[in-house]
Amino acid sequence: MSALTTFLSRTHGRGRLSWVDWITYAYLVFGFLLIFLPVSWIALNSVKSSFQLEKQDISLLPSDFERVGRATVYGPDGREKFVIADLPDWVLNWSDLSDEEQSARDVNAYLGTHQGRAFYALRSHLDQVPALTRALIAQRGLPDWLLRYPSMSANARAERDLDAVLRGLNVEEQRLLKEFLGIAPFEPNRFVTQILVSAPDPETGEMVEWAAPKFDPSREIFAARRVDNSTDKVAQVPTKGAVAARSIEPAWGNYIEPLSGQAFGVNVDFVACFTNSVLVTVIATLLTLLINSMAAFALSKYQFKGQTLFFVVILATLMVPPTITLVGVFKAINATGLSGSIWGVIIPGAATPAGVFLLRQYMLTIPDELLEAARMDAASEWKIYWKIILPLALPALAALGILSVIWRWNDLILPMVAIATTKEAYTIQLCLLEFRGEHISQEHYRLAMTVVSLIPTTLVFVFLQKYITTGIANTGGK
Repeated sequence: MSALTTFLSRTHGRGRLSWVDWITYAYLVFGFLLIFLPVSWIALNSVKSSFQLEKQDISLLPSDFERVGRATVYGPDGREKFVIADLPDWVLNWSDLSDEEQSARDVNAYLGTHQGRAFYALRSHLDQVPALTRALIAQRGLPDWLLRYPSMSANARAERDLDAVLRGLNVEEQRLLKEFLGIAPFEPNRFVTQILVSAPDPETGEMVEWAAPKFDPSREIFAARRVDNSTDKVAQVPTKGAVAARSIEPAWGNYIEPLSGQAFGVNVDFVACFTNSVLVTVIATLLTLLINSMAAFALSKYQFKGQTLFFVVILATLMVPPTITLVGVFKAINATGLSGSIWGVIIPGAATPAGVFLLRQYMLTIPDELLEAARMDAASEWKIYWKIILPLALPALAALGILSVIWRWNDLILPMVAIATTKEAYTIQLCLLEFRGEHISQEHYRLAMTVVSLIPTTLVFVFLQKYITTGIANTGGK
């Protein structure tokens, strides 16, 4: 820590800050923020709830407002919108609970504490209408075609005497069956959570509680309904004097659920994806270091006909965009039977022209006298390569290793070409795509798993960066 303080407190001579110091420190702060802020944003958003992300809440911390329920119930009297207060968290967040958490709740006992329109709204919200309908059909001996009635064609419905079935039921049973079948005037009841705000009544000035879909203190007014349901009208409430309780609630389930295989709406095993990425990255990096270092050794320490041509051709491949070669890579992977296997991701990129160039330029600095001395001691070429060249080229190998880990870990194009049809072989980047589908978006899971995916590359850089900063200026001799 003292070394860091000494470094950050240095000045450009004379013990006081000069204009050079101000520019240097400004550049240092700018560079730090440029790198740190995006990562911090991802990390903070990764522990926000799905509701907070869906509402595009731009608050910095993972917090949430105190909430109430707003229901829409359809019935003989038309559509009714009203607020239900004092609901427990598990009811408000019912759709976010896992199957195990939902089955652990005594829903029927809880519904017994409500009646009227609140009962109808919560019955639909807690997904009890289908189960209660099936129980009613079994209890009253009703025909089984009622369960298929919503999906029947118009002609098939006309052949069924639904009115005769309904006449044998009481009012509450008829309502339940009509809600399940979607018979007018009944439609699926709706339930959403809204923010609980205490604010003065715009007409009387009395402090009352409101249910608001959005609350932005920077705006002058916000739309809301009274929690006591004294009126069903939406009021424009002044923001001045309004108070909304907010608490910090990190959603650690964003990490736990995907890693434990309990993520809702996700049909991939993230732990398996993580393991596949580790295997691909480690094996591919080792192969890259081995093949590239052997090629660099030959191009830097041997003299043979066509040496320059080979080197120019290798460098020329750097000018070819990878997307142009995708079709050829895809055909080669299929022809060799590597499609659907992680080896289809590892082998095509085992040798990289950038790695050959980097290692060759570094090996040129190793004195040829060391190799000649080894040959005079009867050392084989393999022993020279393994015992002399590789240890002296360790800083360059570390630099290439870091680059290879980053390339392989973050690669998306090659896995899409090689293993997109086999979910068991998915790498972590392909898994991240699975958190966003056509009908469902799990951004809270995707952000959390993105943070997890950043950990390995960060650790690799932390532990290998010292090899880059030491020995770069060495010529290979001691």
